[in-house]
Amino acid sequence: MKNSLHERRQEHGWSQQRLADELGVSRQTVISIERGRFDPSLPLAFRLAAVFGCRIDDLFDPQGETTQSS
Repeated sequence: MKNSLHERRQEHGWSQQRLADELGVSRQTVISIERGRFDPSLPLAFRLAAVFGCRIDDLFDPQGETTQSS
C-alpha cells in the first residue's frame, strides 16, 4: 500500500524517531511503514492520521497508487 507518510513527516520537520515517539512505536516500525513493507493496524493508522491532523485516506492509498505528485 502506497503512503505519503515520509512526505508528511518531512513537512513537520520530524525525524523517524520523533514520529515513532509520538506514536509509541519503534523507529523500525516507522521505517517499515514509510517503505511500504508493513501496513499499520487500524488503531495505528488512526493514530498516524491524528498526529498529522488528517484522514487515514489522506495518508494511505489502498489501490497502491501514489497520492503525491512526483
